[in-house]
This record gives sequence, C-alpha cells and structure tokens, in this order.
Amino acid sequence: MHPMVKPALRCGWRDLNTVQFGMTPAHAMTLGPMDLATGSFLDLLNGTRGLELLREEGRRMDLPDGHVDGLVRRLARAGLLDDARGGGPAADSLRKKKEVLDRLRPDLASLSLTTSAPGDAMGQLAARRSQRVQVRGAGRVGAVLASLLAGAGVGGVDVLDGGRVEPWDVGPGGHPAEAIGDRRDESARRAVRRAAPDRPQRRTPQASPEEGEPGFSLVILAPRDDVAVHAPDPADAEPLMTSGTPHLYAGVVEGTGVVGPLVLPGETSCAGCLHEGRAQRDPTWPRLVAQWRSGRQRQVHPCDLTLATTVAGLAAAHALAFLDGRIPSSAGARWEVSVPGLHWHARPIWAHPACPCAAAERGKGEHPSEDGASHETMAMQRPSEQCREAEAERPAGTWRAHV
Repeated sequence: MHPMVKPALRCGWRDLNTVQFGMTPAHAMTLGPMDLATGSFLDLLNGTRGLELLREEGRRMDLPDGHVDGLVRRLARAGLLDDARGGGPAADSLRKKKEVLDRLRPDLASLSLTTSAPGDAMGQLAARRSQRVQVRGAGRVGAVLASLLAGAGVGGVDVLDGGRVEPWDVGPGGHPAEAIGDRRDESARRAVRRAAPDRPQRRTPQASPEEGEPGFSLVILAPRDDVAVHAPDPADAEPLMTSGTPHLYAGVVEGTGVVGPLVLPGETSCAGCLHEGRAQRDPTWPRLVAQWRSGRQRQVHPCDLTLATTVAGLAAAHALAFLDGRIPSSAGARWEVSVPGLHWHARPIWAHPACPCAAAERGKGEHPSEDGASHETMAMQRPSEQCREAEAERPAGTWRAHV
C-alpha cells in the first residue's frame, strides 16, 4: 500500500489541533485532536512512499512507535485515505495507459469522494472499461448521453436508432453539422468514439450473448418521440424485463426534461407500473395516450438544446452511479425539470399490483403518502442508508464538518 490523503479534498486547519478535509457540506470532514508534528507528517502521505518508508520518516520526525500505522488506519477508517497502487489488476492495466488515465483523472478524483476503502476509486474507474451500455435513441438527448458515458470511461457504448441526421438533431457533444444526412446511429457512434479516452473495441450491435458477446449492463431508452418520453410503452421494454436487463428512461417532452425511472426488473417499478398508476388516478389516461400515439406525427418536436443537454448529463450521472454499484434516486422515481423555472423535483412511481413485473410483491408494505405528488427537490434529498451506515462506522475523533 502506498497511502495518500485523497487529493480531491482540500485541507485546512480549523484551529491548532483540528484539521478539516474538504470544503463542501457533502464531503467535508474534520479530524482531531491533531498535533503539529502529525499534521506535518500528513504532507508525506502523497502516494510516493510505502508503509515501511513512511515508518522511517516517522522515526526521523521523532513520532512514537506505531504512530504512523495508527494514523494510516485512522485516516483509512474515516474514508480520507487512498492507495496510489490499489484497485487490482484492472487498475494496474489502466495505469499503464498514461494518456487514457490523464483524460480520466478528474473522474478518478470525483470517484475518490464517494468511495471509502483505499484503492476503490481506481478499481471502479477501471471496472467501467468492461461495462457495456446501449442507448436507444440518438436525438439531442441520446447522442450526447452516449458520448458522456464513453468520455467517462465506459468501455462499450452502443447506440440504436433509425433514420438520418436532420438539421435539428445537431448539438454540441452529439451530432456535428457535417453529419446531416448520415445514418443517425452511425453518426452517434462516431461521436462516442471521439469522446472515448481510449479507442473502444468495435462490436457488432446485433451480436447476442450466445454469439460470444456479453449482455448489456444497462440499457438507456432516450426516444426522440415526446409521447414515448411522457408515456413510455411497456411493450417496448418487455424483452428487457424478460431478460432482467436494468434500464433507464430519459428524454424531453414539450418543455420538460425527464430522467427515470431506473428499472431493476422485478425489484423496482417499471413503465407498466407508471401506466397502471396513472390510469388508476386518471381514468381518461389510456384514452389520451391512445390519441397521442395515433395522432399525426410532428416533424420537429420541441426540445430546448440546453434542457436536452441537462437531461443527458443527469441521466449519464445516474447511469454511472448504477454502473459503479450504487442505486441512484431515479430507481422508482422520475426526476423532472421544466423551463423556464428549472426546478428539479422527483415524482415517485410506486410498484403497482396490476403490473405483471411483480415489483409490487417485493415492495409490499410500502405505500405512497400522496397520489403521485411531487416530492423532495434535488437540494433536499435524504441521505441514503449507505451514508447513514458510514456515519455510524466513523471512528472517534472524526465528524462531518458543519460548513
């Protein structure tokens, strides 16, 4: 182990014996009591020395025997320490690709803020390279979303869509102007390759696991049709439900951006639950949906460029959180934001007993407090169970800073 204090956290002394790591309330932590000699020793925890060398440095600084090991354990238990050589064989392979890793260093620093064990951040970043994601829809949202995932280190990002790039599909990070007239899916795949820090392997989109290809870790449905965004057809996700493939919805309808739900088949609510719940609250809902789907299709749907980019960014963040092993707040909920107010809010989607997905059986005993009413804003999300457990396990002498 080559310990280093997480470089993503700025360090400062609150008083003569208390050090604060980090600036923002979400990540700031204080450590004390801390004497000046130990505080000076912190500068040596920069990932360039192993434990034996650190012990020698500690002896030169007249630190007591065992003090260095105790400090390293304490910092590691507090989630403040990283390992410059940790993460396993996949991380070692990534370190050998310096140009690729340099592109991903901001993402690595960010991951270090959400992982606790030394080396976990590098391990997660390396693991992204083996993940496969499919984005279905290559409009203003889908094309940018796919590029973001590739740029963040996801090794396999495929895009499915039909038709050709229209002038209104063009947007920063997605289809360039010179792609007008090209096949929409091919243009989006080129954008993915441009965004990827490492040249991704070329895969046949139609390949199946039986043909030697692994399945998708996640499928993101980002339709260009605004009716499909507002009222996703459960039939479109039936193969995903049958195969147990996690999938996430995202898109823009009129002046509203939507991210979610993230569907974990059989565990969280799905598009069928959304439809059944709406029909139960509003008996005219099926009639309206039938009219919207059968009505004359507009050539150009409203899709504000900045709103589409915002949705793509949030959807990519939720997708990455899931790929990194967490359950984002879009599981069982839709995050929505509308122009011009741009206030994010969550609409819970409760597992419905009439839906064949069986999520309601798993979630028995959980009931909505209101009929689909909007709940917490982005700024007021309640801490997850994982965060509460981390607080409970924090060693004596460390605490979250009130900043």
